[in-house]
Amino acid sequence: MIVADQKPFEQIKGFVEDYEKILVVGCGTCVTVCLSGGDAEAKLLTSGLNIAFKREGKNKIILEDTVQRQCDEEFVLPILDRVKQEEIDAVITLACGVGVNFLADRLGNIPVFPGVDTTFYGAAVEQGMWAEMCAGCGNCITQYTGGICPIARCSKHLFNGPCGGAENGKCEVDPENIDCVWTLIYKRMKALGRLQDMQNIIPMKDWRTAADGGVRRTVREHIFRLDYKKQQQERK
Repeated sequence: MIVADQKPFEQIKGFVEDYEKILVVGCGTCVTVCLSGGDAEAKLLTSGLNIAFKREGKNKIILEDTVQRQCDEEFVLPILDRVKQEEIDAVITLACGVGVNFLADRLGNIPVFPGVDTTFYGAAVEQGMWAEMCAGCGNCITQYTGGICPIARCSKHLFNGPCGGAENGKCEVDPENIDCVWTLIYKRMKALGRLQDMQNIIPMKDWRTAADGGVRRTVREHIFRLDYKKQQQERK
């Protein structure tokens, strides 16, 4: 899942100082799970903005809504309609950066402001704690490491064993909170009966899948544009 942290309240408030009718939009998927941008957070932010502006004698209208996902056309259509019908001046989205872009692309001259900072792809390792597990590099190498990613989970992104600073299975960058991923990989490979594979050198990584060639996209040819043209025609 995508993990995010809510921006400081005063920063969000500053984004919309010059607008009168504002819609706060939560997202019901990733940021709901990590407690930064779901329905509860959208309601709380809306309430906070209303109180803050009223204390300053500003009679702004702050509304809120939450959709299941902000990265999918069918789920954001009600938001697009509401913005138009209710003459919204500005939108604060609590979705990840994908949702910010997706809404901004579709709202024309209506400004869209981010309410959260997108941080990483992670998993819930304990209640209330999420840890980075994937870097989205576009060329997964975990077949060499027992399913554990050294790119995302090594502070130095080392491919062929730990650095000299690892001690007692902990990373020197933050020994209190970060395990040395190469210790974890060793234990995993031992459990799999694959320790001999660790003698093999992981090849130099081709980073073109991560950052080369412009904006990345994925196309499934068997379903691509089946409904897109129809939706576009209906919206016209």
